[in-house]
Amino acid sequence: MAANNNAEKPPAPGGPLKLVWFSFFPVEWLPDAPDEVRRLPKLHPASWQRVLLDQFVLDPTLKLHVVVLRKQFERDLTFERRGVTFHLIKVPGGMRAPSLFWLDTFVIWRVLKKIKPDVVHAWGTEQGAALVANRLGYPRVITIQGLISWYEKVVPFPWIVRIAGIIERMSLPHAPVVTTEAKFTVNWLKERYSKVRVEQIEHAPDPVFHSVARKPQTGPFRFLFVGALDYRKGGDILLRALDLIKEEIKFQLIVVGRLDPELAEHIQPVSQQLWPGIEFKHNLTHVQVADELSRATMAICASRADVSPNAVKEAVVAGVPVIGTRVGGIPDYVHPGRNGVLCEPGSVEELAQAIRTACAHPMFRNGTVEPQILAEMRSYLSPETMARRFRETYFSAIETFRSKASKKHEGNPSVSLGGLQ
Repeated sequence: MAANNNAEKPPAPGGPLKLVWFSFFPVEWLPDAPDEVRRLPKLHPASWQRVLLDQFVLDPTLKLHVVVLRKQFERDLTFERRGVTFHLIKVPGGMRAPSLFWLDTFVIWRVLKKIKPDVVHAWGTEQGAALVANRLGYPRVITIQGLISWYEKVVPFPWIVRIAGIIERMSLPHAPVVTTEAKFTVNWLKERYSKVRVEQIEHAPDPVFHSVARKPQTGPFRFLFVGALDYRKGGDILLRALDLIKEEIKFQLIVVGRLDPELAEHIQPVSQQLWPGIEFKHNLTHVQVADELSRATMAICASRADVSPNAVKEAVVAGVPVIGTRVGGIPDYVHPGRNGVLCEPGSVEELAQAIRTACAHPMFRNGTVEPQILAEMRSYLSPETMARRFRETYFSAIETFRSKASKKHEGNPSVSLGGLQ
């Protein structure tokens, strides 16, 4: 699809920057969305998007539109909330990925034609958003939410996810600006896509996690795991490690998430005596998760592959000690001896020993961390910093787009510059 000239217009003097996000946003989690939206099945909460949205509604220099495509919608629906316009588009099931997301491209292009945005922001490569952004001809920013190309080298994935990895590798070389979180991902991307500009922007936890009033339970220890208890998240490693220490340490395990049925073969060695001490909770709001963090002695992240797990960030800004694996961006947030313990991924014995170490630590056993590192993490992972960095990146993306268009015009004067003239 050819670039349209409206895409090249910079923001009107004195007017707000028109910004469009697509193609996934957890609208069903918005407390003041229309009733038919809030009744939808709850998908991934993508809390970092809502945190950034809450920052942007306070900025009069931005006008945000959010385009969401989903087969579960009853109908197309447009509504406004706190100055943000949501465009919900019902799409047929089973057509998006098989069309190589040309269906998405056409549907989103039709919406953008009316909005005439200054810049678009594609959230993730998982549902073809990056691929679509590269086709639309607008200044664009692409955000990595999960690095599928790396994940599939570490853990097995079904064929549908492997196809998403192929699409990710097709998309990234053509992305002028990519944002990601951890230092690990920045370096990984730069090594493989040297011509792509990579900006590190940490996704901030909701402000509610920065102000958790801690009242940790210490007898027995209350361990908290937030996320799908699956193979990638090391669910089997966690359960087997806890099984090893169940006679040494008294504990409860709270899992905010579900047990993946495919994990069954990996947890056969786990004894039946472990299960009565495990409680599963589902579809908790961010306020309810914050309440769990207020009572947790420690949080555990046993991931085999993770870029920047939001659950870890929420724990560290809440002041909860974290027992985590030394993978992806986790070492950016968990500093051994100061706010947690790190171990190598995939090892039952190492995780069991890390839990023992944390439970014997003078601060962590009481559910406390070093005050200085808590202050540092709250500053590093603040919503205000996240909003500022994304806003800077949007304007930078526009300037990059304009510069390339000008050079193209110099090489071929017959090319129209539209709004750049």
